[in-house]
Amino acid sequence: MSDPVVVLDDLRDESEELDRLVGELSEEEWAAPTPAPGWTVAHQIAHLAWTDRAALLAATDTEGFAAETEKALAAPDRFVDDGAEEGAKLPPAVLLARWREGRERLQEALRAVPPGVRFPWYGPPMSAPAMATARLMETWAHAQDVADALGAVRPPTARLRHVAWIGHRARDYAFLVRGLPVPAEPVRVEIAAPDGELWTYGPEDAAQKVTGPALDFCLLVTQRAHRDDTALVAHGADAERWLAIAQAFAGPAGAGRAPHGAPE
Repeated sequence: MSDPVVVLDDLRDESEELDRLVGELSEEEWAAPTPAPGWTVAHQIAHLAWTDRAALLAATDTEGFAAETEKALAAPDRFVDDGAEEGAKLPPAVLLARWREGRERLQEALRAVPPGVRFPWYGPPMSAPAMATARLMETWAHAQDVADALGAVRPPTARLRHVAWIGHRARDYAFLVRGLPVPAEPVRVEIAAPDGELWTYGPEDAAQKVTGPALDFCLLVTQRAHRDDTALVAHGADAERWLAIAQAFAGPAGAGRAPHGAPE
């Protein structure tokens, strides 16, 4: 796990990069469809704002968060989409202001959480660094949806190491959420960072291994790219099975992206 101050700084930088992408958009651009079916650029930002608010409640108001959890349990298949839909109906300027305020309040709250303290979440309890890492991963992934919708290209940064870390950590979850047996053998990930550095996760002597570009790995585990559209190489049958279902995010198994050139 990264130093909490570092990951919180990186979360702020990741959010500000996305802010620069959407801050001057026209109303038509806010309504542009993204690769997520039924979601526009506005839905993507609304979802981030909604999740920031939920994280703030979890870190500062356990009773308030418990009430939100009850809503989620009442509509497990809809509560995420409903939150995005509600926010997307706002005027873009209002939505943008709400997202900016919410993420700043979350920054302040997470920086104030004492070391070692955990707070409730929709899955296991979270520490402040873990929550910041998860928020960075989701911010980066939804920013990719926005960039795809706008035809923008985002240069990869060293902040991807947080996405890669959580992607590796979530390997077992990807099997469990699909009702599949978790492989007994560990997996090693060796991926090339944007600056050429080698990022490694897992035991050095693991027979199961994944290699390739860090960007491709992060796109795959956030399900922003199909396995066939990456340069990742799986060494071992279990590693190959993992790459076919990898997901870094909590919740139900995602449908992922179709390969480039597939019929819509």
